[in-house]
Amino acid sequence: MTTTTPLHPRVASATRRRRFDVGRMLTIARTELRQLAQAKDYWIPMVLLGSIFFVVVPTILMLTITRIGDIAVVDQISRALAILPAKAQEQIQGQSPAARTAYALAVFLFAPVAVVVPLTISTAVGSSTLVGERERGTGEFLAHSPATAREIYTGKLIASLVPGYLTTVVGFGLYSIVVNLTAGPQVGGWFFPTAQWWLMMFWVIPPFLAFTLSLVLRLSARVRSTAAAQQASGLVSLPLIMIAYTQSTGALFGAAVSGWTVGAVAWVVAIVSLIRGVRSVSRSRLLGVANGV
Repeated sequence: MTTTTPLHPRVASATRRRRFDVGRMLTIARTELRQLAQAKDYWIPMVLLGSIFFVVVPTILMLTITRIGDIAVVDQISRALAILPAKAQEQIQGQSPAARTAYALAVFLFAPVAVVVPLTISTAVGSSTLVGERERGTGEFLAHSPATAREIYTGKLIASLVPGYLTTVVGFGLYSIVVNLTAGPQVGGWFFPTAQWWLMMFWVIPPFLAFTLSLVLRLSARVRSTAAAQQASGLVSLPLIMIAYTQSTGALFGAAVSGWTVGAVAWVVAIVSLIRGVRSVSRSRLLGVANGV
């Protein structure tokens, strides 16, 4: 029988402090999300943005093609379908030009929306989440709390990710209903979401969103003002939006295997960036100490 030597009280206390506490992390995330929910100047534009891109514009465009039947518009768009990759053209369903046009628009044209909306909304939150603590004077409270840097970083990351991705998931559901109700009868029944869209929404987009936020949170921890954080985040997020759009569109146009590959690579990059991003959060930066900023 072996005996275990008890740890010295100081060592045991340090071990407990270093241990990641999910409860503290969730508390930080809930506090941040609660503040966002109470800020009408944030969530009202967020709802309007999602409604316009996921519901209003697709409804008007689909009804114009399938119900009003603008022959000139349908003819121009149907000719443009010839430039799509062969694999994409093979997926297009429908017998009439209007039906094929509606299917192509629903599946391929609105792909950028699923990328731009979550990155835009989450970047707006993440850019001010850490520097905002200093500006509001709450950074000192957070710095002296029992939460570790990892718990603070992860809590802020979740609070930044949830609004954008939740808006996208809800918008994705509403968009699916709009597409199936307007274009479904022309195509032959409910057809959306396709397998490629499921893959893009739940495998390709999340790692791109996480990677973007890992960079945005680093900037938010280092700059001195929210305005500077928003400007710097815009410079970082715009190229990433273009990259994410390119890769997501390629996953829709090409074979499903390419989507799995793109997602896998993006997850690896995102995880590495998130791990390295923890170093950007320190108590000195929350306090606004000169050598910590």
